[in-house]
Amino acid sequence: MKKALVTGITGQDGSYLAELLLDKGYEVHGMVRRSSTETFDRIAHFKDQVTLHQADLLDQLSIINVISEVRPDEIYNLAAQSFVPTSWQQPLLTGEFTALGVTRMLEAIRQVDPEIRFYQASSSEMFGKVRETPQNELTPFYPRSPYGVAKVYGHFITVNYRESYGLFAVSGILFNHESPRRGLEFVTRKITNGAVRIKLGLDSELRLGNLDAQRDWGFAGDYVDAMWRMLQQAEPDDFVIGTGESHSVREFVELAFTRLDLDWTQYVVQDPEFFRPAEVETLIANPTRAREKLDWTPGTSFEGLVRMMVDADMARLG
Repeated sequence: MKKALVTGITGQDGSYLAELLLDKGYEVHGMVRRSSTETFDRIAHFKDQVTLHQADLLDQLSIINVISEVRPDEIYNLAAQSFVPTSWQQPLLTGEFTALGVTRMLEAIRQVDPEIRFYQASSSEMFGKVRETPQNELTPFYPRSPYGVAKVYGHFITVNYRESYGLFAVSGILFNHESPRRGLEFVTRKITNGAVRIKLGLDSELRLGNLDAQRDWGFAGDYVDAMWRMLQQAEPDDFVIGTGESHSVREFVELAFTRLDLDWTQYVVQDPEFFRPAEVETLIANPTRAREKLDWTPGTSFEGLVRMMVDADMARLG
């Protein structure tokens, strides 16, 4: 039985990945921070099937202790300060978690067991002010937020440990991936939750930022399968993971409100407060290498994703 350690197991991606690994017969361990408000909502339905360990990406010794205790075959580093607007408010903390936290993980692996296979969650936000469209594994990075900058560091420190120490360390450059488990602060969930609240008479308007921003949106449940496939390859490599389609925030809004038989133009207000200091206008993946080398393709359409999220919020609130 293979053993996997997942950081960020209580998050959206961590919960879907843990389910996938359990289905594949893994012994699954999760790394969680000690906090005064521990939330295990996303993993509540399988929490008794995984083993949780307290550690922190800011504390090197705690990471070494967990890896020494678990001795996993694979480590998936999904923990980070992952909300872009917060990275502007807390840029130093974002750097500590999202950049240096990766180094602490890699250094712990190097010290405890260099045979462990390591997955780093990179991000399409690294492309930022894009140099070419669509973006692939060779597209230069131009991050436009402290979060994007920190992810670039995490990406290249992973490459450096792979090339310098021979670690099986890979990065998945994942484009936007959403689900009913997405946090309410993220724009997609803000839209579906807000639309349902309006439908139920709980709110009268939804305030959003840039409606023209375009993203390559997929379903998180599909994307964790790509993470797993990367660690099953004969040689370590980095991959862009996305759908190859780009849709605007406006399109997402229209589909969500239409699902509820509402005219979005009557309720959505564009608010300058929600615009980024440096906007990322258009992100779209070229996932050709993932399709050819990982045999991976997304299974959920953009329309299907929006429907899934709206229906889940209606079931939750209604």
